[in-house]
Amino acid sequence: MDGFDKSNLGRQDNDEPIPFGDDLDEPIRLEETGPTGASVSHSPLDLGGSATGKMPKIETPKPAVRKTSQPVVSTDRVTGVKTFFTKLHPGAMQFLDEQISNWLKENPGIAIKQTDTTTGEVQAKKTEPNIIITVWY
Repeated sequence: MDGFDKSNLGRQDNDEPIPFGDDLDEPIRLEETGPTGASVSHSPLDLGGSATGKMPKIETPKPAVRKTSQPVVSTDRVTGVKTFFTKLHPGAMQFLDEQISNWLKENPGIAIKQTDTTTGEVQAKKTEPNIIITVWY
């Protein structure tokens, strides 16, 4: 450590190791005194304040009431689900986009309620990671 000042460590000879007792496995007791001879105080620290004083009450501002916006999705119940999946490479993902777009064009009366996207392994000839898109309508 560059620039470390050893002069303020509290011991006179900084090159000597810290002396230990004969038994290194014995735990250090709290009743023992520190290196300067002062005992350890277990009483609470008094910062000069009175214990009977009351804390001033701070009023917190109330949050502004926001008007709820209209939901983007339809509130009707879910009538169906369609799942799309493809391998994780650019050409396959572009093909997936086209599949979803064509499906939506072929079914103009569908109101999408929710979509979920996840990645996982799909088992075919070999198991590979895929992107899985579930459309709830």
